[in-house]
Amino acid sequence: MTSITPKPKLARGAAREHILKVACEMFYTQGIRAVGVDTIVAQSGVAKTTLYDYFPSKDDLVHAYLTIHDQMFWQAWDTALGQHPDSPEQQIRDLFVMLEAGIATPEVLGCAFLSVASEFPELGQSSHQLALVHKQKVKTRFQALAQAAGVAQSEQLAEQLLLLLNGAFATKRVFGSLENPTRQLAATANIVIDAHMARAGVA
Repeated sequence: MTSITPKPKLARGAAREHILKVACEMFYTQGIRAVGVDTIVAQSGVAKTTLYDYFPSKDDLVHAYLTIHDQMFWQAWDTALGQHPDSPEQQIRDLFVMLEAGIATPEVLGCAFLSVASEFPELGQSSHQLALVHKQKVKTRFQALAQAAGVAQSEQLAEQLLLLLNGAFATKRVFGSLENPTRQLAATANIVIDAHMARAGVA
């Protein structure tokens, strides 16, 4: 007779993190609408009841997924700003060096927030709202740096930088690992920043 060894059960905290890790990877690589709860259950090897203990709905999983991406983005942002804490202008430039390098890595496929907004185009949808809040915060923080650097049209610069960033993420998704125009991100940002600094008379 062949004995069957049951799979070891994960501790409660470990189970939640395992489920979320599996869901995050699948959402990011395959898309949210393409990945159902049953698929996540099968891939993670947990019972469906266990998943629902931690995430009562798929929306809860999506929100946790976006929260993780939000946290990772701002951790990288703050690390970049730490290189030149006394120079807001250089901090903006450092951000785009960091962003260009990060987007160039194979594991970065694009922006989770742009993907969510395209999958859930209704502005009132909760996941779309989370994406919007994230992008609004990016613009606000760009504008605060621009103001600190002495840029007169700080909101205009912030909007231009946000367009560059979103365009780079979208371009990475299209080109993948092929020869990618995102390698021009930092240089393009510098051109825009230089124009605003010259206009402000602080170049």
